[in-house]
Amino acid sequence: IMKKPETGLLYGHIAFSVLTSFLCVFYAVSVTLNDIASDWQKTFAYVVGGYGLMNVYILSAAWNARPSWAPKADLLIGGCFFAILVFDTLNDGFSRGLAGTAVPAFVGLALWINWNAVKKVCER
Repeated sequence: IMKKPETGLLYGHIAFSVLTSFLCVFYAVSVTLNDIASDWQKTFAYVVGGYGLMNVYILSAAWNARPSWAPKADLLIGGCFFAILVFDTLNDGFSRGLAGTAVPAFVGLALWINWNAVKKVCER
């Protein structure tokens, strides 16, 4: 049985995970429907949208069945997404200054929280 602070933290992680997944899908739809987006931007948007959809699916599976594969799967898709983001940032040569380093840091933190949400849901 979970204690009250742990339950609040669990639901907070879940809400954050669902929100970030929604934002990923929203970004993907926005970029792919944009006529002036480059092919690379559209490809990256598909990666972002795919992560958002798969994260929600894995979180849902974790909530319903608590499978042992769920945290591993979320870690795998999060790691792939983060690697693509870092390689894209390196490709730009950190030309965006502080934003070039802050974006991967914040995205990495969000991916960790999402993975932690799935892990906590499976452990409840």
